[in-house]
Amino acid sequence: MEKFENYIDSKKEIFLEELKDFLRIPSVSSQSSKNQDTARCARWVANALKDAKMENIELLETGGHPIVYADWLHAGEKYPTILIYGHYDVQPAEPLDLWSSPPFEPVIVDGKIFARGTADDKGQLYTHIKAVESLIETEGKLPCNIKFMIEGEEECGSSHLEDFIINNAKKLECDYAIVSDTEWFAEGLPTICYALRGICYTELTVTGPNRDLHSGSFGGAVDNPINVLCQIISKLIDENGKIAVPGLYDKVLELSQQERDAFKKLPYNEEKYMKDLGVKALNGEKGFTTLERNWARPSLDVNGIYGGYTEEGAKTVLPSIATAKISIRLVANQNSEEVYELLNKYIQKIAPDTVKAELTYIHGGEPVMVDMTEKPIKACEIALKKAFGVEPVFMREGGSIGIVALFGSVLNAPTVLMGLGLPTDNIHSPNENFSLDNFYGGIKASAFFLKEISNEQYA
Repeated sequence: MEKFENYIDSKKEIFLEELKDFLRIPSVSSQSSKNQDTARCARWVANALKDAKMENIELLETGGHPIVYADWLHAGEKYPTILIYGHYDVQPAEPLDLWSSPPFEPVIVDGKIFARGTADDKGQLYTHIKAVESLIETEGKLPCNIKFMIEGEEECGSSHLEDFIINNAKKLECDYAIVSDTEWFAEGLPTICYALRGICYTELTVTGPNRDLHSGSFGGAVDNPINVLCQIISKLIDENGKIAVPGLYDKVLELSQQERDAFKKLPYNEEKYMKDLGVKALNGEKGFTTLERNWARPSLDVNGIYGGYTEEGAKTVLPSIATAKISIRLVANQNSEEVYELLNKYIQKIAPDTVKAELTYIHGGEPVMVDMTEKPIKACEIALKKAFGVEPVFMREGGSIGIVALFGSVLNAPTVLMGLGLPTDNIHSPNENFSLDNFYGGIKASAFFLKEISNEQYA
C-alpha cells in the first residue's frame, strides 16, 4: 500500500468534516441574493488550496464570480503539467419542500452525504485538493506539475470562462487537463467518459400579420403563425427518426464496431430505463440502440413553444407571432455554427411565403471525443483500477461540458473525464447526494493518476 493511501485512510473523518464545511456555503451562482456566499466560497476554496500546500493562489476577477487559481510547479520540465478543473458554485436548491433534510446542512445516510453540491461538483472537486495534499504530506512533493482552475459560474452558463481561458492561455498552459464532473455508468463500476455531445441552441420566430387577429373574422384567410410553426417543426425529423436538415450528417463520425460491441457489454436494462421514465416505448433514429442514439448520434428537440393565448379560459385569437426554442445535440466532427447555418437554410426553404421565419443562434458548444489510446486515458484507467479494485469501463455522454472543448481548442490539451458521481446522485434535483466510498476512493484515484501520468512511459 502506498504511503498516501494510509494517510487518506487516517484522515477520513477530517476530510469529511472539511467537505461538510464546503457544502454548508450556499454558493448559488445564479441568484444575486447569494453573491456574498458565492464570494465567500471562492475564498474558502483558496484557503483549502493553501492548506494543501499549493502556491501562487489567486482569486482572479472575471466580470462575474471569480476563478480560483493555484499551482505547484517544482517537478521540472521532464514531467507533465496537469490542469485540474472544477467549479465551486451550485444549482439553486428549490423546491425546498422536496428535500428530506436542509439542502445546505449535510447529513450522512446509508453511506452517502446529502446536500446541494455534493456530487456537482464540490465533492468531486475536493477529491483532487485532498489528493495533492496527501501526496505532499507523505512524499514531500508532487510527482508532476499541477495547476488548479476552479470557477464559480458553471451553473449559470460560464459566460466569462471562454474569454478568461483565451486571455490567460499562457498561465493555464498544460499537457493534460482532468475534470471530475461526470458520473459512472452504474454503482460499483468505475467509468471513463471519452466523448461528449455538443449543442446548437436556437430560437425560431414565425411572424404573420402585424397584430393579433380575431380568429373568426380572419381564420382561413390569413396564415396562423402557430400553425405554420408546427408545420415547420413537423418537417425537422423524418419518418426514420433522422434529422431532415440536408447536410447535417455529412461530418458525423460514425461509431466503430468496437465501440458498438463495448456498449452492448454495459449493464443496461431498457425495461428498467422505460419504467424509470414512465414511458411505454422509446423512439429515435432507426438502426441504432438507445445508448448509441443518446451518446453518438445527433438529436433535435423542441425545448419550448409559445404564442397566442395560453391563460385560463378562451380567447379566439389568431396570433401575430409564435416562437419555439430548438436545440440540436452534436457529435464528433460537427460544428455548432455550421449546423446553425444548415438549419436556417432548411427552415427558410420550407417556410411558406405567408409568414416570416427568423432563426436566431442563442449559443453553442462543440462536441468532444478523446482518443482512447491517449496517454492520460491509460493512466486514468490504471488509477481507477488501483483505487477501486475494479476494471473501469468506457462510455460516451449525451450532454455537454463546454470547458472540455475549450481546453482542446485554446490550450491544445486533451482532457480526462474521471467522473465519480452515480446515476442516483440527484444532481440539480432535491436530495442531491454523493457516495462516501466514491469520495474517499476518488482521492486515492486522483493521487494514483498523478503518479501514473508521471511515469517515464508518459514523460
